[in-house]
Amino acid sequence: MKRILYIIVWMSISMLSYAQDLATTYQLPPKDILDLATAPPTPTVLFTQKVDLMLILQRNSFIDIVDLAQPELKLAGVRINPGAYAQSRIPFIVAIKIKNARSGSEHLVTGMPANPKLSYIRFSPSEKKAAFIHQDKEGNQLWVIDLTTRIASRWSSVTLNSTLGNPYVWVHDDLILAKSVRKSLAPPVISNVPSGPTIQETEGVAAPAATYQDLLKNANDVRQFEFYCTSDLVKISKTTAVPIATNLIINNFDLSPDHRFILLNKVKKPYSFLVPYSRFASQYEIIDLNGKSTRTLVDNPLDEVRPKGFDATTKYPRGFQWRNDQSSTVVWIQSLDEGDPKKVVPHKDAVMQLQEPFSGNPAIIYKSTLRLRNISWGDSQFAIAEEGLFSTRQTLMKKFNPMIPDVKIDTVFNFSADDAYNDPGNLVMTKNEYHRDVILTDGLKSKIYTISQGASDEGNMPYVASYDLKQKKQDILWRCKAPFYEMPVQIIDIQSGTFITTKESITESPNYFLRNFKGLTPSALTNFPNPQPQMLGVKKEKIQYTRADGINLTAMLYTPKGYDQSKDGPLPVMMWAYPREFKSAADAAQVRGSKYQFTRVTSGSPLFWVLRGYAVMDQTEMPIVGAGDAEPNDTYIPQLVQNAEAAVHKVVEMGVGDRNRIGVGGHSYGAFMTANLLAHCDLFKAGIARSGAYNRTLTPFGFQAEQRSYWDAPEIYNAMSPFMHANKINEPLLLIHGEADNNSGTFPIQSERLYSAIKGNGGTSRLVLLPYESHGYAAKESVLHTLYEMDAWLENNVKYPGTKSKKPKS
Repeated sequence: MKRILYIIVWMSISMLSYAQDLATTYQLPPKDILDLATAPPTPTVLFTQKVDLMLILQRNSFIDIVDLAQPELKLAGVRINPGAYAQSRIPFIVAIKIKNARSGSEHLVTGMPANPKLSYIRFSPSEKKAAFIHQDKEGNQLWVIDLTTRIASRWSSVTLNSTLGNPYVWVHDDLILAKSVRKSLAPPVISNVPSGPTIQETEGVAAPAATYQDLLKNANDVRQFEFYCTSDLVKISKTTAVPIATNLIINNFDLSPDHRFILLNKVKKPYSFLVPYSRFASQYEIIDLNGKSTRTLVDNPLDEVRPKGFDATTKYPRGFQWRNDQSSTVVWIQSLDEGDPKKVVPHKDAVMQLQEPFSGNPAIIYKSTLRLRNISWGDSQFAIAEEGLFSTRQTLMKKFNPMIPDVKIDTVFNFSADDAYNDPGNLVMTKNEYHRDVILTDGLKSKIYTISQGASDEGNMPYVASYDLKQKKQDILWRCKAPFYEMPVQIIDIQSGTFITTKESITESPNYFLRNFKGLTPSALTNFPNPQPQMLGVKKEKIQYTRADGINLTAMLYTPKGYDQSKDGPLPVMMWAYPREFKSAADAAQVRGSKYQFTRVTSGSPLFWVLRGYAVMDQTEMPIVGAGDAEPNDTYIPQLVQNAEAAVHKVVEMGVGDRNRIGVGGHSYGAFMTANLLAHCDLFKAGIARSGAYNRTLTPFGFQAEQRSYWDAPEIYNAMSPFMHANKINEPLLLIHGEADNNSGTFPIQSERLYSAIKGNGGTSRLVLLPYESHGYAAKESVLHTLYEMDAWLENNVKYPGTKSKKPKS
């Protein structure tokens, strides 16, 4: 007996020693990767409507792990910084400059808070001021910049609550409506000693739900959710804060266009352990600016039970909003099929309308044949509805007259959501007298305007177009020209043809330009330098090839600076991809992206390794097609392998890639793809899978574009799950996952269990769990360590496979 105990103790000590060998501090990647990863980000720009002023916003590249490790609450589908009564993990602006678009002069804003951590930057209705939130140890402070004097000052002493929804809106230049923190109350005392078990119960009603994360779990969570998400609605001027509604969990609020009424959405009990707060019981109410209730529009109950399918929705009223073209008219959507896409009805949804004084019954102003997605307002007699179905990918855009229901409804565009070539793009909007977005038309209201990516066989070539509503004819007013990628971002004046674009090329970083449809010489509004000159000289090429069943595919191929295939021979290859589902082979074969875009290497990119002597295949297309009645995932594995075979054959045939030194990788669904490729083919030397899901029985009510549940199609779920085929993964697989992943379905246990399965079957794998990180990685330490891990894995298993001693020192 003593001998047996001795053996057990010895084994435990041995295993502990091995675990300690794997423990490490954060590491840095090689210098060429480090320098590229830490290059300063390019600023972002906010324009006034007249484009006379620009706000140039500078942000930090990363946050520190110390900040990421601060207390965080995960409640009802939202992550909260309890010290600031704010959502955690939001990116911050750290500096603001004001630039005169006409003179080009730039000025720093004076009076700014020390150590700025800025967010929610918005112009006032007159655009003479701009507000922002600054977060410090006190919480969310409201600050305002006078754009004439370029001086910033804090407004009032209250702190704002930004845990849920929108934290503030402008009323006019001297007044802001905001949600404030109720500081008079102490946080709830949370005991680790339970008062009893946590109990849930079902009563025989089907309630399929996605695998949401961060849900309420017990009574302690409920108390904290109520405390941190409860706020007061206050009117804030420079020196005062006047409450108008108190002690509410406000999901969202919005001012009527004439600024006389507030549409208020309040979260109420009962709550749920099954769905996030957006589906809790809630009330929609109209109040005036003094807090007096005008009308309760609806009390929606808890929304746990919905039909299956991505076209399903709630049977309760949804999508409440003010009509942008009216002074004070509220509209919402009511499903006519009880939210069930399988019900055969002539119309799926209705748009309900209630005008001031908000009495009587609402009127129906539109009925959709497909699921209603959005309405763009023009004026009292003109609006465009967008409706569609995920199951068929069909998308309709219809013009209708809100004053005459069911009359003169005219289909403007009818296309597939997968059909990039025929996608008309986005409607061009303009500001009306209420400073709200409405559809831009010509003087006769006979034309509308769109901005499109301009997908074509030559890749994306963005354009601005007019569309004649009577003749149903499109005219392209302006289109970008090679060798540039130029995207229109804002129309200034349709009559004179002036607009703003971002313009870039393979060697020129994106900058803003003032342009004209008539072809006048563009005027540069910004001059941001190339943030990553290390990438100059890297060759970028969009390659085209065909998979075995005839579907045309593309990938973006990058080769190192100075690479000469005839002299240098084939290179090790890093292939990076993300699968996408289609209902049409023709749509899957369309060319996407642009070969003329500037290459900015972001922290999650595979392009770092072109500096390490690899050929990198990025945006490698992996379409999964299910035409007609077939679902794409019915043949997921054979199609996935066909895609990979075609890509490998192409890069090898070009003489660029070494067939025996090709690695594959991806993030999220791309990680799922990677594990499946290693399990079902022998094309790759190794794989890198970041933040993936590998056992689809843990996402039983659908995933990605799969609408069927596990019980509808168990054979599909099992066939597609690389966990079920872990014994076939005989190439090295690096698994990286954030320990606090909040993405639906990609729980960290997915990587942990796949690693254990590979290990148990004698395979080669390495599991890296990043403390405090979510689905994407934010802390500088985490990002750089991830790059270190990926580089070491590729060097040891792809460039120098099986010969770790040959790896050169960094």
